[in-house]
Amino acid sequence: MTNSGLVSRGLSKVREFVSSATHFGKLPETDDLERIREQLQECAEGRGGEVSTRQRAARLTETYLRLDDAGRHAFLKIIAHEFGPDPRQISVAHEAYQAAIGTPEQWDAEAHLRAAMRSRRLRILTQFNAIPQGVKFLVDLRADLLRFVAEDPLLKPLDRELEARLSAWFDVGFLELQRITWLSPAALLEKLVQYEAVHEIRSWDDLKNRLDSDRRCYAFFHPRMPLEPLIFVQVALLEGIADNVQRLLDIDAPLADTTRATTAIFYSISATQPGLRGVSFGNFLLKRVIDDLKRDFPRLKTFATLSPIPGLTRWAQRHPEELAEAFLPADWTRLHALQIDSIESPALAAVLEGKPDWRADEALREALREPLLRLAAHYLLEARRGDKPVDAVARFHLGNGARVERLNWLADSADKGLRQSWGIMVNYLYDPDRIESNLEEFASEGLIAASSAVRKLARR
Repeated sequence: MTNSGLVSRGLSKVREFVSSATHFGKLPETDDLERIREQLQECAEGRGGEVSTRQRAARLTETYLRLDDAGRHAFLKIIAHEFGPDPRQISVAHEAYQAAIGTPEQWDAEAHLRAAMRSRRLRILTQFNAIPQGVKFLVDLRADLLRFVAEDPLLKPLDRELEARLSAWFDVGFLELQRITWLSPAALLEKLVQYEAVHEIRSWDDLKNRLDSDRRCYAFFHPRMPLEPLIFVQVALLEGIADNVQRLLDIDAPLADTTRATTAIFYSISATQPGLRGVSFGNFLLKRVIDDLKRDFPRLKTFATLSPIPGLTRWAQRHPEELAEAFLPADWTRLHALQIDSIESPALAAVLEGKPDWRADEALREALREPLLRLAAHYLLEARRGDKPVDAVARFHLGNGARVERLNWLADSADKGLRQSWGIMVNYLYDPDRIESNLEEFASEGLIAASSAVRKLARR
């Protein structure tokens, strides 16, 4: 068996052991921390050849995987605090560079300065590339790091370095777009079920429906993580823009005739690796998918989403003044007929808290339709965090060049949809002729592209 095979088999056994050991991996004792420090020092020095590098990285991986959260936090603190660049070397190299500016020695001095600023943390992290599943290990390690950094800001330098390294390794030029079908490996199909973050996949029949002839599913993969989708999108091929997700996901609905399809609806986009937060490739995924669909279905003219508005009800609860302004006198006239006199009315408060019982009351549904759609439009177009929209889904699609096209009342009547946005969903339109200009205006000026109908709603 090759060295890589031995390492891979060893890591697999370690993962099995760690997953079954509920009491293993307490906070390392002083002696354990010293051994970890010695292992890290060996990696930082890069002693020996390729085989030694693999063995060291494998041992260090095993050590890390055996630790619980407290131990992993301690492990990462050692890397962050003790293996950064040497400030004295940087100072000396910087002085030499300043003195050399304008002389023939300037470029050598610049190279020495860059070398002095190179962190030993990077030498440690890079060595994990030498082992099978090493890239996946680093992605998972950063997921741990992101959890710890919120409580321990001193880990930020390590996080920035690891994010930069992962951004280079996961450049879109290295990624492969693949279509996932019902005939894809079972292990990959299980990952789809596991990673689906928008609309839960409830059964194998549900999954099969999403992979049927009138649907498409595409994902980006990295060559070093061949069965780990990085981000995937589910697409429905229809004759018009969808306005209800329950109908879209109905496993008993007849198959659509793809020869008549004019519209591709992206109804679920899920990033799967928390450790790749900040590494952006979603916009490239959608552009590649649009090109692929246009090639296979020349009749397609419209590319849009049916997207949730996950932060709407929480935002409204934090901004009662915005909520109150969405209700006009005509709305209160209709609500008074239902014995609802104010925002504080128990019946209305239950709705605004996202409780689902009101969906069966037709009169209440109609009385709330216009004010809550106005509020949703205002939220999407006006509510900001800095110069970007508050809503994370809006930031994603607008940042990829989409336009806020249409709001759909009670488009998601499931409990989750009612809790997060009173069932309101939004269509973002991807116009191939406008994607780049929308993206540039949003990135440079914060301008949000929106249809006239949505803008009218937002004006209240």
